Amino acid sequence: MLKSAKRIVIKVGTSTLTHDNGKMNLMRMDRLALTIAELMNDNKEVVLVSSGAIGVGMGKFNLRKRPEVMGMKQALAAIGQCELMNIYSRLFAAYNHTVAQVLLTKADLDDEVKKMNVMNTFNSLMEFGVLPIVNENDTVSIDEIKHLNMFGDNDTLSAVVAKLISADLLIILSDIDGLYDKNPGKNKECNLISIVEDIDDTVLGYAEGKGTSRGTGGMITKLGAAKIVTEAGVNMVIANGRDPAAVLDILEGENIGTLFVRKEKK
Repeated sequence: MLKSAKRIVIKVGTSTLTHDNGKMNLMRMDRLALTIAELMNDNKEVVLVSSGAIGVGMGKFNLRKRPEVMGMKQALAAIGQCELMNIYSRLFAAYNHTVAQVLLTKADLDDEVKKMNVMNTFNSLMEFGVLPIVNENDTVSIDEIKHLNMFGDNDTLSAVVAKLISADLLIILSDIDGLYDKNPGKNKECNLISIVEDIDDTVLGYAEGKGTSRGTGGMITKLGAAKIVTEAGVNMVIANGRDPAAVLDILEGENIGTLFVRKEKK
């Protein structure tokens, strides 16, 4: 079912891109770049939604705790985004691929004209064989940072992008193996759920906890993303990002992480 996916959105969280001390995990980022380059060499169309701007900014200044002051968070986002794109550009250049930065706010997609322009940009970049790297524009949009009513986090952003470009598959790489029936951090008797066909109250009840100290997401935001994309006819997988090359195994149909099965398009 997933092997035939042509257009793929991959979302990576801050915890996947950085070490516990906030410094960038360059080996993992290189592995991610190699994996995506392989997909693109196989004529797959890929969009990367990348968190990590604030986390990388914190790492530049050896900060272990996210600042409370909004202006400081936005400054760290600006610094970290520049660093992040610099690293991505160099890593993908080593594999003969070009990247493009796409910074979005919800207002860009709420306006029909702007939304069409964004869609045209994505389509043109992929037509050129360029990898769009997407993040929310934290320096002008405080809502994601405050975790209020914007995209809320990049899990939601990745789902919105996947729906916008009519992707076949969304893969969210995180610091967890998938959806469990109990919190694996608190209960050793937990079981990994391989397939979810309906996101009902039982499934929503499995979500516990918030994101890491360097990120904003959590399982509840991932289930929200799954609801958005599956109802739009897009499959979604949550998997552990410790080895980004697992994306290739997922596309080969291996039982990795949790698959959320898309609804049939009406």
